[in-house]
Amino acid sequence: MNINFQGKSKPLNHIWSACVGAGRANEGLRADWQSHLSKAVKHGGFRYLRFHGLLHDDMHVYKIVDGQEVFNFQYVDALFDAMLDQGIRPFVEFGFMPNDLASTERTQFWWKGNISPPNDYAKWANLISKLVEHWIQRYGLEEVKNWYFEVWNEPNLSAFWDGTKEQYFKLYQVSVAAIKAIDDRLRVGGPATSNFVPDARFDGELEDISTHLTLVTEELDSLEWKGVWIEEFLAFCERKKLPIDFISTHPYPTDFALDGHGEFQGRSRHASSTKDDIEWLKRVIASSAYPDIEIHLTEWSSSPSSRDYSHDYLPAAAYVVKTNLEVSDLIDSLSYWVFTDVFEEVGAGPAAFHGGFGMLNLQGIPKPTFHAYSFLNQLGEHELARSEGTVITRTDNGELRGLFYNYPEDYKGTVPMSVYPDQTVAQTAQSFGISRTFNLVVEQVTPGGQYVLRTVDRDHGVAVQLWNEMGSPNSPSREQTEQLIAYADQLNERKFTADSNGRLTLDFNIGPWAIALLSEEV
Repeated sequence: MNINFQGKSKPLNHIWSACVGAGRANEGLRADWQSHLSKAVKHGGFRYLRFHGLLHDDMHVYKIVDGQEVFNFQYVDALFDAMLDQGIRPFVEFGFMPNDLASTERTQFWWKGNISPPNDYAKWANLISKLVEHWIQRYGLEEVKNWYFEVWNEPNLSAFWDGTKEQYFKLYQVSVAAIKAIDDRLRVGGPATSNFVPDARFDGELEDISTHLTLVTEELDSLEWKGVWIEEFLAFCERKKLPIDFISTHPYPTDFALDGHGEFQGRSRHASSTKDDIEWLKRVIASSAYPDIEIHLTEWSSSPSSRDYSHDYLPAAAYVVKTNLEVSDLIDSLSYWVFTDVFEEVGAGPAAFHGGFGMLNLQGIPKPTFHAYSFLNQLGEHELARSEGTVITRTDNGELRGLFYNYPEDYKGTVPMSVYPDQTVAQTAQSFGISRTFNLVVEQVTPGGQYVLRTVDRDHGVAVQLWNEMGSPNSPSREQTEQLIAYADQLNERKFTADSNGRLTLDFNIGPWAIALLSEEV
């Protein structure tokens, strides 16, 4: 590949740094969570943060006392102040239901987030209005206009919404009306559904487990996958003349399904299934009454399990890079779930490394996915060339940045799940594949310019391996933590020099699943 560094380019959409996820709002009041966020924003460049539980009772936003509604936004203020001070804005998810506004007692997670529809939709709308008005008073309309407001989380799943499809649509209707009544320029969307499915399980008002096809079909890619509630949601909004500023949904490539006989299992699809899902989504939106709305995929990872050891290993990093680059021209954000293992949906992590979603573990030790987002963030704004495994860019400052990855050609699937406490599947996947050679020439760079290629591979940046060698300490000592962080940050480096004519010749190998960033030393 020959590239003219001063030649034509096209804009590179940095969807990877638009938004990132976190567990729940109350965790954001912790010192370690805020420290990890600072590191994630600094290296990943993230501009928005989304999380659950903003309205949960542990944030103390809403109570009924002596028959009167009482609003208290102090905890929310403390969290949003801390986020904005670090340069990251809220991608607001409205949920869970305050207990005094709940219609049932059904909850989710050990911290008991209430998942029911409101017992009074007018009171729900008033709560939303009070919150948004408070934010405008505190931060100013010009700031809040930059935020996004998403109504609920995964209402198609009975685990997150103890109601029907129609009840969720009503929740959206009253929510968007309340927000737009304050200022029509505020951005509201949904339906935040999960996942893409190949069957009719979500076609009715409630999930029908008897129609699940995932476990009874040997070849998943033979099925036609589609988004959940997207078409119905768009049609409902058109019928009711409701505004939508963005569609949100969660295209995890792993489907958890029942076979109708009680058997439950997660199965992963092919490596480019996220791109397939987004292309389906683009077609549906283009043919709707809202063809120009934004697309925000507000949760995504190689699997929707916080006890999946694949999250701690190298292949997940290659998957992150490959997928983000594949879909960068199609959407507005692909939000990684999540930035930190300070995450308690099923309780505290049982060990320092346990397959948590985070790109940083509880002790703040970077995982390979952390480097993946750091590398993506360092790419330039102008794309010069791209091929499978390669993207070459130029920054606004005129610096060369290239990103390379080796997703093994013979590995057709998404990174497989490796369920805690067994690391075997993750380790076996990481051992698969062969090295790949990259040959390219970049012309018209600075004569004699110095460049460095930093690589995350099997022997560099995979801290879980050193942790295993230490005996897998449940809570590493301070000294061990320092060693693990140093190990995670010690990447392989190789230097290159442009010749006197401004010609940079790159000829190198990287191992299977490796990711590598080329940057100019200035």
